[in-house]
Amino acid sequence: MMITRLGTVLLTAFASVLPFAYSWAQEVPPAAPPEAEIRTAQVRFDDRTLFRVRGVSSFPAAERAAAIAARITAVARDRAVGPDAIVVAPAAVGLEIRAGETVLMGLLPADAALESVRLDVLAEAHRQRIRNAITQYRAEREPAKLLRGVVLCLLATGVFVTLALVIGRLFRKGVAVLERRVRAHIEGLPRGAFQFVQGKQLWEAVTATVRGVRWIVVLILVYLWLQFVLSQFPWTRSLAEELLSLLVGPLQQMGAGFIDFVPDLLFLIVLALVTRYSLRLIKLYFSALERGTATLAGFDPEWALPAYKIIRTLVIGLALVMAYPYLPGSGTDALKGISVFAGLMLSLGAAGAVSNVIAGYFNTFGRVFRVGDLIQVGEVRGEVTQVRLLTTRVRTLKNEEITIPNSTIITTHVVNYSALAQSQGLILHTEVGIGYEVPWRQVHAMLEEAARRTPDTLREPPPFILQPRLTDFAVVYELNVYSGTAKGIAGIYSNLHQNILDVFNEHGVQIMTPAYEGDPEIPKVVPKEKWFSAPAKPPGKQT
Repeated sequence: MMITRLGTVLLTAFASVLPFAYSWAQEVPPAAPPEAEIRTAQVRFDDRTLFRVRGVSSFPAAERAAAIAARITAVARDRAVGPDAIVVAPAAVGLEIRAGETVLMGLLPADAALESVRLDVLAEAHRQRIRNAITQYRAEREPAKLLRGVVLCLLATGVFVTLALVIGRLFRKGVAVLERRVRAHIEGLPRGAFQFVQGKQLWEAVTATVRGVRWIVVLILVYLWLQFVLSQFPWTRSLAEELLSLLVGPLQQMGAGFIDFVPDLLFLIVLALVTRYSLRLIKLYFSALERGTATLAGFDPEWALPAYKIIRTLVIGLALVMAYPYLPGSGTDALKGISVFAGLMLSLGAAGAVSNVIAGYFNTFGRVFRVGDLIQVGEVRGEVTQVRLLTTRVRTLKNEEITIPNSTIITTHVVNYSALAQSQGLILHTEVGIGYEVPWRQVHAMLEEAARRTPDTLREPPPFILQPRLTDFAVVYELNVYSGTAKGIAGIYSNLHQNILDVFNEHGVQIMTPAYEGDPEIPKVVPKEKWFSAPAKPPGKQT
């Protein structure tokens, strides 16, 4: 009995609550899905956003918003339709907002669910928004309103021109006052007062600052004038509202970009500092190798500077590779295109330079020659004065400086007279032609005597004579002497030839080089008593 009564009470309570629950479910729309999952579009009328609407797959939100805006614009232009004619009317499904017989838009329960309000509340809010927008649209296009805007624009233009002229005149007077009172003092300052900036440069900086301030003031006036004039007409009002953003927007973007770039900038600064001090340490080490205070097995001190340049290039290249992802715009197609273009230009234009650099390192590390060596490249003979990555400079015996590309050196034979001169001696050789009637042993003895009389030649190893050819009228003798240095080679040859002439003249032997046709009546020798014929003077009587 108790159970029956309890069931009756619960059933009665449930029946009484059920109508309220049903009515609450009818009034409160279901929860809308997250807005990120629903695509909406703005309904813009007269450059203003009225509200947002959703769409369906067969009628996207953008197309629906554009259609609603077009119908509102058509009604706004038709002054026969009053604002009170805009009403909310029931439809087959949902509600409609009408302007007379024209349906401006339809509202469905899904639209109310998106806003989380009842459908009638949403329809009334949209109606009021459309009604006010149409009223404002018509008011702003009244002839009196437009005429008032024209008058205000003319007045504003007059004020702008007047202020611009006044400001220009004031600045000109200010510059004239500065020129009279300040310029003479600035340009008259002693030179020691400014280490980097002279008085004239300081005055130019002052005048440039004044001109800059003047342009800033003029630009501010132009901005205020444009904003006021554009805001007087409905067709340009949106431009006036966006004018400040057009000017400040790029600055805000640059500022935001700089703030976002700060972490990458810190990385780049740290990378630059690490690279800089690493290069300093590397340079200190190679400088020590170059001076000889530090040694490295098998490493020539002259290799220190070229090796440092190679390592410096590698370190800087590695740093650039590490820094590239942190540079602004590193992933953009524009920077990639610039990189490809720069690489193409470098590969096309620097091919010769790269070959010269490679040849320069080959000459250095291959020990082909060094500064101070006497070399011959092709027809050029001289002392090496400078070796660089691209070129080598040689000073000839005539004191001419010749610049030779390193790529030319590596593609031709190079004669180095100094490489073995100190360790094994440089062999200097010359030839003379002597008749067959002169004993070859006598000729050998005379040539050896001439070599002994020649300074800057070595006694050990002793000179030696070769007889390379037997010609038709003479025997060719080749004298070879050793010298411990390649410097002054022209002077050594000259002294050697002088002594050969003296010795052969002393012994009455004719030198038959370069050609011989017959025995002359008088031997072609110079007696010793005529060696110092005028204007020559004996060694003891030189003045």
